[in-house]
Amino acid sequence: MQKILVANRGEIALRVMRSAREMGIKTVAVYSEADRDALHVRYADEAVFIGPPPSNQSYLVGAKIIEACKQTGAEGIHPGYGFLSENAAFARLVREAGLTLIGPSPEAMEVMGNKLSAKAAALKYNIPMVPGTEEAITDIAEAKQRAVEVGFPILIKAAAGGGGKGMRIVESAADFEEQMNLAVSEATSAFGDGSVFIERYVSSPRHIEIQVLGDNHGNIVHLFERDCSVQRRHQKVVEEAPSSVLTPEIREAMGRCAVDVARSVNYTGAGTVEFIMDDKLNFYFLEMNTRLQVEHPVTELITGIDLVKEQINIARGHAISFKQEDLKIKGHAMELRVYAEDPANNFLPDIGTLQTYVTPQGPGVRVDDGFEQGMEIPIYYDPMIAKLITYGKDRKEAIDRMVRAIDEYIITGITTTLPFGKFVMQHEAFTSGNFDTHFVKKFFTPEVLDTENTDEAEIAALLMERLLNSKKVAVTETAGVPESNWVKNRRAL
Repeated sequence: MQKILVANRGEIALRVMRSAREMGIKTVAVYSEADRDALHVRYADEAVFIGPPPSNQSYLVGAKIIEACKQTGAEGIHPGYGFLSENAAFARLVREAGLTLIGPSPEAMEVMGNKLSAKAAALKYNIPMVPGTEEAITDIAEAKQRAVEVGFPILIKAAAGGGGKGMRIVESAADFEEQMNLAVSEATSAFGDGSVFIERYVSSPRHIEIQVLGDNHGNIVHLFERDCSVQRRHQKVVEEAPSSVLTPEIREAMGRCAVDVARSVNYTGAGTVEFIMDDKLNFYFLEMNTRLQVEHPVTELITGIDLVKEQINIARGHAISFKQEDLKIKGHAMELRVYAEDPANNFLPDIGTLQTYVTPQGPGVRVDDGFEQGMEIPIYYDPMIAKLITYGKDRKEAIDRMVRAIDEYIITGITTTLPFGKFVMQHEAFTSGNFDTHFVKKFFTPEVLDTENTDEAEIAALLMERLLNSKKVAVTETAGVPESNWVKNRRAL
């Protein structure tokens, strides 16, 4: 492949294009009307317009992606994450068109795209499972009896999809019928598939995932774990690698299980095997995501491996460039998803213009983003602005650098998750490693946010703007205003 099309937008499109450019590969961007002036469109060697802003008329239309490849001569497609990245029907379209998908086979996507068929495949390798049913249940009376056998509290889960949709916690038999009806209805609405199954509810879970890579030569390796337990609405906000709770023995066992799960479907490319871990450090298979994950940068930082380059080379037919025994964990990495959301209002999305946008810099700081100052956050897509990633020699240094980077990250015009990220980094439960997926429910209320930080951010943004324009700032213009150390340093310039 000498030219690839990136069937995505924003920060992940830019992320893929940058690795491709280092490899001497030309890139093609696709864009909707809402993204006509987006950074990924300007960065690519070529760009093709694919339709109106709604994703179901642009980024989700596989035929338009295929046509853009034919129009530009692109030989391969990198789907990024979201959109068509786990769509088996699209993967078949790509194959039928004589193109290469930089990802797994449609057959692997199909098996792992359904939680029940994924469990069935993994069971061949005796992977530990949460006690529950191994098939879809539609009859309420039968389902209730099975739930009693498993033991309350139980979790009703949709077989298709994810993101917490079609998932209900049931504390007792008396609540079961109502909750099952709600789960089936929600799953049908979200995924067009009302199939549900039952699992025992793990009350204090950690969400641990293992990064895997497989090639077409029978090689499968894992690149250690990521802890993704800080979540809102069952979706991740903070991720780190490695986990603060895994012992070397558990890490080895989980890695071995992840490789076996990938082997069960002859997996090729980058994928993630997700586990749930209870408070006694017992772990159980949840599902496999057949794509690159949002949080892949923390794995890259602790291993030194460029996962996108590995994906491309695997799709080119090459073997993985390293062996399992070559990998060692070096240091610690943190990632905060910077969303255009209001943490004080149940993390509801916020829209508007990035009136000021200044990213942090310095040792151990990486920002993967797709926006610049003056751009608007479109209402049509996921509200993530950027991924703020920090790296340190140990967990404390990674946390300290994240706090510093959050203080330096200046965004005005919209509300973001930056203050929430700082709250997490400074909370004793997080710094001690004694937390689970209920962190937000247990510890976070709007009142705990540092409201003074907003004022400081606005002051700092004004100072930065004037520094850029005039190279100096009059001290008298901020007289009497409480200043952070960072603002003082900026004034000193």
